[in-house]
Amino acid sequence: MRDTILKFEVSALAIRARTFIFSDPRSKALLPLIERTAPSDATVMITGETGTGKELVARYVHQQSARADRPFVAVNCGAFSETLIESELFGHERGAFTGATNAKEGWFEAANGGTLFLDEVGDLPHSLQVKLLRVLQEREVVRIGARRPVSLDFRLIAATNVDLRAAVEAGKFREDLFYRLGVVTLPLLPLRERRADILPLARHFLGVYAEKSGSAAIALSPDAEDVVFHHAWPGNIRELENVIQRATLMAPGKFIEPEHLGLPTPQARSGLPESAPTLAGATESLDQIRATVSQLIGFGEPELLDRLIDLAVREAYALSNENQVRTAQALGVTRNVIRTYLKNAGLIGD
Repeated sequence: MRDTILKFEVSALAIRARTFIFSDPRSKALLPLIERTAPSDATVMITGETGTGKELVARYVHQQSARADRPFVAVNCGAFSETLIESELFGHERGAFTGATNAKEGWFEAANGGTLFLDEVGDLPHSLQVKLLRVLQEREVVRIGARRPVSLDFRLIAATNVDLRAAVEAGKFREDLFYRLGVVTLPLLPLRERRADILPLARHFLGVYAEKSGSAAIALSPDAEDVVFHHAWPGNIRELENVIQRATLMAPGKFIEPEHLGLPTPQARSGLPESAPTLAGATESLDQIRATVSQLIGFGEPELLDRLIDLAVREAYALSNENQVRTAQALGVTRNVIRTYLKNAGLIGD
């Protein structure tokens, strides 16, 4: 199956905000949920680490909806002070406070008829959480200094890189708002947990920067690909793009070598990635998978169990370099079970 690429022609955006590649089976597993969610008007919560492409997915959801020809307004909730963000979101009237020399609409009004994307919604102060909940319930805003509400028609997509459920338990985030925002949750895995996306993304960025600079085509050498594939990528797609951009400038010839990447050279491994997931990270990933499976069940996804089993076997088989014994060990079954499944799937011969 060919890679699925989400790509947008929006010149004001950085390249990383216009490209998302679904090549890894775990990425592809999320795509049906995105496709089913996009045409609806449901409120969406996108979760994932910084740099995983949350705004890109939000833009894709918007462009696949009936609101595609209406505004898409993106707001980073962590970019404003607590005193300023209320005015930014809800607007204000002239004279509402010192310095308010003119009336100003807020981001909710700017997104009227379209989609409002609230990034890092977990950074909202508690007082704003209450007001956001009311706006979602009533579909109207009251500007600071005004008495009359303004009725609105908008779709809300929120995103966060923090564990909002833990924030709810700690009393830092309202539980009612948590459930109001998470009608549909789209969990984006970090690159280290969807490694089959790494090299296709790297090759895409190589092509983009070669074209932008007007230089000849450039490629990763096999050793450089090994370094890129096994790097932990804590900055995710954003870090990957920056590394590839720098490497295209540093490499003097047609091939990028490991020394041009500025990344740690992989250490000796025993068949596992250099940065194996921690127990806490694995638990968080299972929580994300559980949420996705729950939503797929709710959507009535056909043959869901068979598709999930197929996904698990194919992924384990690929990560074990098509070694049947290691695949069986990874999944906790016998080699005979794996061999039978691989034969039925057409992955091996008789």
